[in-house]
Parts: sequence; structure tokens; C-alpha cells
Amino acid sequence: MAITRPIKNRIQDLKRAYDTLRQGKESLLAMIDEVEIPETVYNSNAIENSTLTLEETERILLEQMLSRNVTVREIFEAKNLARVMEYKRAKAGNSELNKDLILRLHRMLIGGIDDNIAGRFRQPGEYVRVGMHIAPAPERVERMMDDLLAEYSSDLGSYFLDKIARFHLDFETIHPFCDGNGRLGRVLINFQLIQLGLPGLILRNADKERYYQAFREYENRQATKAMENMLAAALTESLHKRLSYLRGEVITRLSDYIRRHGLSAPAITNAARRQTIPAFREKGVWKIGAEFVYGT
Repeated sequence: MAITRPIKNRIQDLKRAYDTLRQGKESLLAMIDEVEIPETVYNSNAIENSTLTLEETERILLEQMLSRNVTVREIFEAKNLARVMEYKRAKAGNSELNKDLILRLHRMLIGGIDDNIAGRFRQPGEYVRVGMHIAPAPERVERMMDDLLAEYSSDLGSYFLDKIARFHLDFETIHPFCDGNGRLGRVLINFQLIQLGLPGLILRNADKERYYQAFREYENRQATKAMENMLAAALTESLHKRLSYLRGEVITRLSDYIRRHGLSAPAITNAARRQTIPAFREKGVWKIGAEFVYGT
């Protein structure tokens, strides 16, 4: 099921404003992207059950000491994913989404963690599962990836988020690598968005259950709606955030905004989650432009 027309129209309006306001403010957008890296790394790794907190992730990326002992693997996972994200952002404008790029990104992601599997697809005998899902046999992986990439590049009629959602669902269903599939799959979502002139998005650990439910629905019924809606909401939130900064708005905590205007906290928080108001999260805290007038 494709994303609805009202959501498409909302994203189109936000993209139009984004394209207008971003002119001459590339350094501000680059700064926002850079500041978001620890938050994106934290959430993506937390979805994969990393024990690192956001603060610990920030400290690792800043080469600062931690207050507790963490595994070397978790440190590598944070640093490698940040490196992959920076590479993705630099290359998305002039690189094609193809098998070589995916293998290169995987080598960067897993290098130093398990060099024996870094930068290659699963080989005969290397079976993997995610929950109750057993991924296709390794002998089928390369052909399935070729088909997936060919289908994505040749589909010129589908709405871009519908295409990206299905690509992500299929990529994770194939699970082409022995490790790192989820983190790399989420990097590829942002690569695809940046190629289209859009900002990246954050899939959050707080929404982990909804995220996994989207895969269950796809496996059981070939339903794509849940993933499409997740991506649409996350992209809308990313655009709302950047537009607030591009307009030079005074940004306030949503809780302070609610209290100052005497509004219903559940109603406004639900509106933020549905992205029917221009609210966005920074380090997990909902914020909004202070001059926004609710109900107009």
C-alpha cells in the first residue's frame, strides 16, 4: 500500500520550502548533519542491542574516556558506523547505489570487528536468522542483490519513499551479510534520500517495536504500509528540524511550549508523533519553534 496523497503533499510542501531556504546555508545544514551523527549512531546501534548510551556514544566519537568499561566491539561499532555515515554523506551526490558501493560500506562498517566477513556477502554454509526469519541460502544472495538493485534503479514510476521502504524491507529480508545488515540497511536509506536532495532521517530505538513489526507484516502479508509510514514520519521530522534552523526560529522544548500556551500535553505530544505539527527531536527531547501557533 502506497503512502497516501495527503502525506505526499505535506512532504512535497516541506521539500519545496527546504530547497528555497537552503540556498547559501549549506554550512548550517552540514553542521546539523554533523551534530546528528552521534544520535544516529546511538539509535542504529541500540536497535541492534548495543548497551551504549547516547552520552557514551558521543564520548567515544569525541575520543573521550568513559565512566565504565564497555566492550571493544561496541567502541568499534560506534566509530565504524560514524565513519560510514560521513563517507555516505560525502559520496551520495556523485556515487551510484550499486553492489560495489554496498560492499565497500560493509567493509568500513565491519572492519576491525571481524575482517573475515567484512566487505563480502555470505558464502556457502553461512546461514543467518533474525528472530523467526531464516534468511535465504547464501548461494542465492548475490543474484537476489543484483535483482534488488536492478528493480530499484528501473522503477521510475513509484513514489520515492515507497521505493525506499520496499528496498529496505527486501534488503533486510535477504540479509546478505553475516553481520551488520541492519546498520548498513539504515545507512542505505539515508544514501538514497541524499541522492534525491533530501536530508537523512533517524530511525529511533524508541520505535524499535514498530520497526520490527513492519518486517513481520512484510514477511507475513507482503504489507509495506508500516515501513512506508515510519519513513514518511521520520523524513517529515527531519525536514521540520532543518526548516526551523533555516528560518532562524527560536527553538524551545515542546514541554515548555505546552505549558506556556496552556495546551493538552497528550494531544500535542501525539501531534508531534504524527508530525501534524512542526516538532522534532534532539537527543530524544521533543522541540518546536517557539512562534508556532497551534491550531492554525
